[in-house]
Amino acid sequence: METNHVVDLLSDYLDKTLSEVQMQEVEAHLKKCNDCTVELSQLKTLYIGFEEEPIAVPSEKLRAGFLQQLELEKQAEEGVVFLNRKADERKFPWATIFKVAASVLLLIGAFQFGKLQQQEASNATIAALESEGLESRQTAMLSLMENQSASKRIQGVGYIDGFADPDELIVKALVDRMLNDENANVRMTAVEALDKFTNSEIVKRAFITALKSENDSGIQIEIIEILVRIQEKKAVEPMKKLLEREDIQPFVKEQIESLLPTFI
Repeated sequence: METNHVVDLLSDYLDKTLSEVQMQEVEAHLKKCNDCTVELSQLKTLYIGFEEEPIAVPSEKLRAGFLQQLELEKQAEEGVVFLNRKADERKFPWATIFKVAASVLLLIGAFQFGKLQQQEASNATIAALESEGLESRQTAMLSLMENQSASKRIQGVGYIDGFADPDELIVKALVDRMLNDENANVRMTAVEALDKFTNSEIVKRAFITALKSENDSGIQIEIIEILVRIQEKKAVEPMKKLLEREDIQPFVKEQIESLLPTFI
């Protein structure tokens, strides 16, 4: 176990279906094997992605297809000569109807059950992830912040609460979300996260840059209030320029005019 990779066991390891001895052996191997640790991290990210998949609900198209298939079955039954059935059975082929209906229900049930299993596996993975070490949480955080889903990116930003002193890689990732994310909710969440690290020059410069490029009024006010609170004098000129822009909302300008005099 210590000399061979344990890639084939990682899925069962995350699902906690291995024996206690196997679990211990896998954990011991992961402490020594970087390749398997990377593979485990990627597998965790994949599991987390399962949660993004919405629970599918049978559409009207599926219902219409079922009714059409049912009608075809009824027509086929009417053209058959029955030797051992009563007249009312030939007229109403209930056995066929139940067979088709049962098949469709089984198909839908199996699909929904599979989705439910994926959801439960994803929730278990996230819970396990929250108890992992800082390195694993950092990997998960960075992966989530690059997710196509805005809700997942917000979740990734939220992992910052687990880092008392995040390294430069994490800070830059948060800055990237604040400056470049297409979703305003993600950008606002990133602003709130970076507010905890305003002692960093990287963060201060990022707030000033965001002040120049951000178009969402709520985010503009949030950034302005942060810069005033930390007395970042380099923000004075950018704020004055905002007052000259025609696309800035009046209430944002009023906020700037009321806060500018508070700079010492």
